[in-house]
Amino acid sequence: MTDYFQLSLPPDALQAVSALGLAHLGDGVFELMVRSWLCLHGKATSKGLHRAAVRYVAAPAQARAAAGILPLLTQEEHSVFRRGRNSSPHSIPHNASRADYQTATGLEALFGWLYLQGRTGRLNELFERIMEESTCP
Repeated sequence: MTDYFQLSLPPDALQAVSALGLAHLGDGVFELMVRSWLCLHGKATSKGLHRAAVRYVAAPAQARAAAGILPLLTQEEHSVFRRGRNSSPHSIPHNASRADYQTATGLEALFGWLYLQGRTGRLNELFERIMEESTCP
């Protein structure tokens, strides 16, 4: 049985996942981390929790988060980020610019890529840095 919380894809299988596939998975990983962080920091009312989560996972906030961690990325991580950023999304949400949305997609692709390798320590390190620098309420 596959343990979806402890994945470790081999490099060839990881390379076969599309940039948008990585971003799709990374979006869920990032949102789960945000929701966990909010609960652990006392923002547990249902309405307030949802609103706060949306502020952190919206493309403009993710674009700001990406800018804060770019200097920390290894060359390989930066390559994955660029691959996600340069992918061609089918639509852009109304609340985001194309640049913000593409940068957010790069961040999500990076998070998906790290997750598929089982590199939770690195995910936590980058996420903690994002939350330390966050300007969201």
